[in-house]
Amino acid sequence: MEEETTSAFNDTYMNLDEFHRDSAGYFDMKSLVPEMTKSEPCCMGIDEAGRGPVLGPMVYSTSYCPLSQDQKLKDLGFADSKTLNEEEREELFKAINENNNFLGWITRILSPNYISNEMLRRTKYNLNQISHDTAIWLIKSVIENGVDLQQVYVDTVGDPKKYQKKLEHEFPHLKITVKAKADALFPIVSAASICAKVARDRVIQTWKFIENMSFPTEYGSGYPADPATKKWLATIVDRIFGFPQFVRFSWSTCKEILDKQCAPVEWDDDNEEETAKDLKGTASITSFFGKSNNKAEIKPHQFFQERCLEPVTFF
Repeated sequence: MEEETTSAFNDTYMNLDEFHRDSAGYFDMKSLVPEMTKSEPCCMGIDEAGRGPVLGPMVYSTSYCPLSQDQKLKDLGFADSKTLNEEEREELFKAINENNNFLGWITRILSPNYISNEMLRRTKYNLNQISHDTAIWLIKSVIENGVDLQQVYVDTVGDPKKYQKKLEHEFPHLKITVKAKADALFPIVSAASICAKVARDRVIQTWKFIENMSFPTEYGSGYPADPATKKWLATIVDRIFGFPQFVRFSWSTCKEILDKQCAPVEWDDDNEEETAKDLKGTASITSFFGKSNNKAEIKPHQFFQERCLEPVTFF
């Protein structure tokens, strides 16, 4: 049944099979580049879907087209994807691809596991930084695809003035506009919004739990404040392994549940100098974190690979 559901949401424009085979990181998709966009000045819009939920991915998309096609873009009837129902979004996504002689798009799916790992890494990397860097990647990707890019419109993340200055510093040759609610102001951003929301909807509806467990499907809206979502998280959490990869475990809602319901873990913080004095002639603990000379290494379990955990080699 799961395979049938997945295929029902795959088409020639957006196929998620590869993402579902490895949903631990990020995944990129794009349309063919319209020839017209390589020879005429173009604009692009950037928007995201799924920034706030504790469940599922955050998706960033861009749509781009020649400036000369502005009226055609308006005639297609783009609007902020949040004001449309699923059927309307699917129809508009279909329209984008049927007009691929002048409209192109690129999408990056950032999995819940990727988002959480990035936010909790040793060097602070928050959601705003992730968003900004993804937008920068989208602009670079459009340029690298040979598009004659002149104008960029972005739905803001954080302070629009600071964000715009950051992008202008990165791309001084482009005319950049960063606005709140840009998806409702500029049709090209609305088109990007459609691509992002359709991709996220499809990922959610076809999600495959690699944990090989059957989880309840009634998880509410996926937002942290939703009582149904909180109840689902408290119900499915594992006392040892925590949450499945569908969950952004870096969210404070998850941390509270982990603290209350999971086995406690204590990390000893030994003073290395005192340890060295007490254990003369004993190798430093840091020496145990070296690479093994043993070429016949056993491939670690998938659980450890997905969480970027490496085995410690003892001598």
